[in-house]
Amino acid sequence: MNPEVTVWFDSSCPLCQREISLMRRLDRRGAILFVDACDPSTGCPLDRAEILSRFHAEEKGRLLSGAPAFAAMWRAIPLLRPLGVAAGWAPLTPVFEAAYRGFLRVRPRLQRLFR
Repeated sequence: MNPEVTVWFDSSCPLCQREISLMRRLDRRGAILFVDACDPSTGCPLDRAEILSRFHAEEKGRLLSGAPAFAAMWRAIPLLRPLGVAAGWAPLTPVFEAAYRGFLRVRPRLQRLFR
């Protein structure tokens, strides 16, 4: 099966490792191609530092970043599809993006807790 979504993730981040592990278990259809952005042998559509600074995904040929990238990943997993549809709805997208930006501010502290 061809993946519907490509996700670049930070394998050096303990939070990212846990989240991607969960997403892999939920992605029973193989709809997502997970790419380790820390592996220098993998291709990245942007500068590697930029790919690692925010969550990125590609859906239907469009490169997405932040909350829209999460929404694309969630839409590819039947159990999470309603959340992905809600996050992709224009009136709610800014709310999800604000939550994601808030998470980015606390991410370093959370990473230390999970190491």
